Amino acid sequence: MEKGSEFVVGSENMHLEEPWFTGMDTEETEMGQPNSEIQGFRLEKGEASNMVFSTEAPIVIKESSTSGSCSCSLKKIKSTVAAKGSEFCQKDKSGHDKKLSRQYRIELGQLFQGAVSSHDWELAESLIMSADPQTLNDALCVTLDAIWFLSTQQELYGITDLIKKIIANGAYDFTRAALRTSFLASCVSACQSRTMSLADTVTVMAQRLHERLQECHGDEVLKAEAGAKVQKFTEWALKCIGSHSRCQGSNDRVNHCSAIEIQLQLTAFKTFLDLVGNQLTGKDFTEAFDAACFPLTLFSSSFDVGWASGISATVIQGLLDMLVEGGADNVNQCFLEASRFGSTELVRILLQIAQRNSLDVDVDLALGFASHYCKIGTMECLVEEGNAMAFLGPLMRAAERGCMQVVQWFVKRGCRDMELCLALTAATSSSQVGVAAYLLPHVPKHVLTALSIEILKAAGERSGGSLDGVAFLLHSDFLGDAAATYAVADSIAKSDDEAVAPELRAFVQEHWSEAAFLDGLKQGQEHYMKLMRILKRGESPICLRDLPAPLRVGIAYMPLYRECVEVGGRLLSQRLRGQLVEAVRMLGGGSLEEVSQGGKLLATLEHHLPPFLVRAPSVG
Repeated sequence: MEKGSEFVVGSENMHLEEPWFTGMDTEETEMGQPNSEIQGFRLEKGEASNMVFSTEAPIVIKESSTSGSCSCSLKKIKSTVAAKGSEFCQKDKSGHDKKLSRQYRIELGQLFQGAVSSHDWELAESLIMSADPQTLNDALCVTLDAIWFLSTQQELYGITDLIKKIIANGAYDFTRAALRTSFLASCVSACQSRTMSLADTVTVMAQRLHERLQECHGDEVLKAEAGAKVQKFTEWALKCIGSHSRCQGSNDRVNHCSAIEIQLQLTAFKTFLDLVGNQLTGKDFTEAFDAACFPLTLFSSSFDVGWASGISATVIQGLLDMLVEGGADNVNQCFLEASRFGSTELVRILLQIAQRNSLDVDVDLALGFASHYCKIGTMECLVEEGNAMAFLGPLMRAAERGCMQVVQWFVKRGCRDMELCLALTAATSSSQVGVAAYLLPHVPKHVLTALSIEILKAAGERSGGSLDGVAFLLHSDFLGDAAATYAVADSIAKSDDEAVAPELRAFVQEHWSEAAFLDGLKQGQEHYMKLMRILKRGESPICLRDLPAPLRVGIAYMPLYRECVEVGGRLLSQRLRGQLVEAVRMLGGGSLEEVSQGGKLLATLEHHLPPFLVRAPSVG
């Protein structure tokens, strides 16, 4: 998404497009792994966030004595290798390509996983001598997974030597290994939040994934399938973390790494990148960057405030920096996506990465995304740390949607007079009366006076059929001067300007023009004449003339009274004011036609009504 692109509600750039998870058929491979390619959510038309974790998903080791936990003894692993050794050797000699059967791959993979978990590098190296290229690719993934749990220099030497030997023996699927380990590293960092156990993490992840899919547009069946597969991949990562955590003596919680341990882990990953060299393309680094960011959007709600500045985030910051150095070019795209989903700590990390690497990120567009989805914490971060300053667009869109929380946030942060005026116009045009009522006192009177006609014209033009917002402004006496407010409405009623929407012109002509007032007077006179005819000529067995005067007034004018009270606001429409003036005159209240005397008119009518029919008037 280019710098300066406008965030337009209702456009194709407003939301993430459908989550196209291509190639996600889960077929069992010969290693017993679900074949799964996960492609991430698209952020904008024609520009995908290609988070392809792997063409083959993580190794799935079935529960056995040689996998999953450190309860299996090194002696038992070695005895199993000895028992199988002759068979592996025979298989080695059976063909030049060392292509192993599915069963052999499963057994070899289990043994290799156990050796790596036990840090028996000698045993692990002996096993790769019996592996075919596909099994070597799997072994490379398993080995890279383990680097995020390194804790000693000796372990670093052992694992980097193993990586070198695996590559030297023919492993070639570096893209898959890089994407998978980037995803896992992100999960490890996320799980180091002190507020979460691994069991909690599964629940949080599932809920966030569900929310994310619900916010995206697309076929519900495809979204359900995509969600299930992404969740399956993430659950694998959490199981992997749990297994390594148990090996480190932690029960259902990820150990916090020291600065030294973090440096060892990042050194191991850098060694892998150096060994691979230019066999990883810029596209690979871009996809790995996306894979590393994705889990953080799911886990963000569980992070402590300031997590991005703590030691738990150091690994992911170092990893992302290396991926950018390698050629990842989607920092801004991931930044916008994180802003949209309210992943404040990830937004903070990406801001720091952009600054360190002199990259541009569109903080103003990100503020638009965050405000559209009411991510207040992310908005705070973007303004205070990202120096986002473009308030007008997000404020207007929040006013149009009636999102009071976001509107109040912008107003409290400080908006210019014209920004407030335009937001009021947006709320009025969308008939968001609550937001308009909040904004109206914040717009200076001189601004309203200067732009009063334009405000009403713009609100009418964009009203979408409802003029409740316009009626609210007029009833509220938005200019603070009844005569001026009535005059503005009358000028629109008489205007032949083509920019005035026909619906708006018809509305003010009928209710708020000088002609409407005169029509109201006429209606009041006709109503009085009809009442007199009933009193004099009516044949009802109930003789109205014999009723007490207050009841007669109630029968005659209660509908008008109720309508005046119910409209609320400071001003009555001209039509109602005309009817009320005529009613008061007929009741002997004298001539009260001054536009500022709406309250006195209503009070005079109330004086003639039975007390039990009178309600506290809302007209000032």
